[in-house]
Amino acid sequence: MPEFQLSKHARDMLKERNLREEWVWRTINTPDSKRRDAHDDNMHYTKAIKEREGLVLHVVVSQNTQPYRIVTVFFDRRLGKRS
Repeated sequence: MPEFQLSKHARDMLKERNLREEWVWRTINTPDSKRRDAHDDNMHYTKAIKEREGLVLHVVVSQNTQPYRIVTVFFDRRLGKRS
């Protein structure tokens, strides 16, 4: 498994949005879905977080760095809630 590192922006978003870092690692390690964005080549991981009534956490990762950089993290309201 490659190494991942939180960017300053991602760390700030965890605090600002009251997100648990553990949710980020859960999303990356066992995503509900994962896709590469053809536009920016970032990998996008999503996972429903049961502790937040199934809101879908979206984690964006740049794989162009070593270690991989977690660019941002947010609840993706476009994807709604999942059980």
